[in-house]
Amino acid sequence: MKHFLTINDLTNLDLAVAEAIALKKDPYKFNNIGENKTLGMLFFNPSLRTRLSTQKAAHQLGIHTMIMNFSNEAWALEFENGTKMSGLRSEHIKEAAAVVSQYCDIVAIRAFASLTDKEGDEAEKVIHNFAKYASIPVVNMESATAHPLQALADAITIKEHTKIKRPKVVLTWAPHPKALPHAVANSFTRMAQKLDVNFVIAQPEGYELDPKITKKIPLYLNQEEALEGADFVYSKNWCSYTDYGKVHPTEDSWMLTAEKLKKTNNAKFMHCLPVRRNIVVADDVLDNPNSLVVEQANNRTFSAQVVLKKIVENG
Repeated sequence: MKHFLTINDLTNLDLAVAEAIALKKDPYKFNNIGENKTLGMLFFNPSLRTRLSTQKAAHQLGIHTMIMNFSNEAWALEFENGTKMSGLRSEHIKEAAAVVSQYCDIVAIRAFASLTDKEGDEAEKVIHNFAKYASIPVVNMESATAHPLQALADAITIKEHTKIKRPKVVLTWAPHPKALPHAVANSFTRMAQKLDVNFVIAQPEGYELDPKITKKIPLYLNQEEALEGADFVYSKNWCSYTDYGKVHPTEDSWMLTAEKLKKTNNAKFMHCLPVRRNIVVADDVLDNPNSLVVEQANNRTFSAQVVLKKIVENG
């Protein structure tokens, strides 16, 4: 594996999940594998879990880390070719990626969607240009359309808590006061299609995800119908895809509650965090023993650790 840009870069998800669970039991087993290696972490957007878990994962492999917040610590980057750089952007990605490649052995990047330019966001100009111009492996710590480290952590969490053959997994849209990107939902959907699960998506009309990603997955406009018999329920907001970046008037009734979860098979609750209490999901769900959100966050360390390990092993 040269780069880790989407969950599809893992040749075998089941094996990666099994390896991550083994690392969780013995996190320092390979603490010399990254000796004299440096991971550069570039943040174009804020982070809590991603920054700390990826840094911890690197340290558990013996990899040094360097962190830079591009929002206030770096020159504004230009990504277009042939541009006369007379504006605010003072450094081109060609030089920036080449320089980072001299300082680091791996670079991990976090850059959110603009939610104003669908074509531009789907082109993934930040992550793809670094992969194009850097001479070192690139790891996606969340991009405009994908969050594969989160999806891998979610797969680990589901595997650890699956007690029946082919459990039902529901990804349900949730209310939110502002427009949010599709990255988490996209990657969770891609990941769930690789697992032996009964996977369905529930969302209000107008909030369908990219059909190239959802493919033939059953889609429900009725949330409570989708929840029936569920073993895992993942609640997440995303903005409109067809009316890109927009938030349509929606009903607060899509907030997940303990009452709704009575329709499930005593389902485990999942969310990537941060989560807005009593908007996305009610307190009585988050504070219930069936909530896995903190454990999911813990598994972010081991999803990052298995990815970094595979990249280092690949040379």
